[in-house]
Amino acid sequence: MRSANPVLDRLEDVGRTERQVLGVGAVESMTVADVVSRTVGLLLLTGVTAAIAWVVVPQAWWISAALAGSALATLALVLFISLKQVTNPAVIAGYAVLQGLLLGVASRAFELVYPGIVAQAVIGTFGVFFGMAVLYRARIVRATPRLARLVLGMLIGIVAIGLVNLVTYLLTGRQGLEVYSLTAQVGWLPYVFSVVAIIAGALSFILDFDLVERSARAGLPRRYAWYCAFGLLVGLIFLYWQILRLLSYVRR
Repeated sequence: MRSANPVLDRLEDVGRTERQVLGVGAVESMTVADVVSRTVGLLLLTGVTAAIAWVVVPQAWWISAALAGSALATLALVLFISLKQVTNPAVIAGYAVLQGLLLGVASRAFELVYPGIVAQAVIGTFGVFFGMAVLYRARIVRATPRLARLVLGMLIGIVAIGLVNLVTYLLTGRQGLEVYSLTAQVGWLPYVFSVVAIIAGALSFILDFDLVERSARAGLPRRYAWYCAFGLLVGLIFLYWQILRLLSYVRR
């Protein structure tokens, strides 16, 4: 069974190939604790960078262009790390820094319009994350092939529809399933889209927890703890954006 998170879905194949080439016991195996410590470190790096960007980067006319450039750079880096299965901590830390810059500047823009919304989004994001961790540990929600297919289909649909919606907005100025203006009125469809995205993001953690745990038991090389931590960071940031957007709709 694969993870619904595309960053992690090929981990088992990678581990199996490396064990065949190098031999079992030839390299130190990763543990769940390794993934946890690296995830925490990346989150701290992202948070510190976001805080610095929040304070240092001024609100100016070029901010929108800078945000667009940063978003494209982070997307390119996600694709590079995922497709190349990069485990270099410097490259992964670079992603965390770029995302921190983007989060810091964009979050402040939301905060200026809706005071207190960033704290609400952060609390909501980690609340969902730890809630899914509890459900997973208690085996209340289990990682099954059916759940994997469902979540993967939802995430692919969300990304595809989001890209179509963005292109339509850039070409025509019309806002559909996602509303990009911070003050425009919101119909019922954007609410539904945001809720579906949050549910998909939350459920993907169940599959990711399961894959990380099974990969550790299977003896995946320790350097892949960075890769796992990167995947979890991508999921957390995705969830944060969805919750932040939904809260902005509610606050209108």
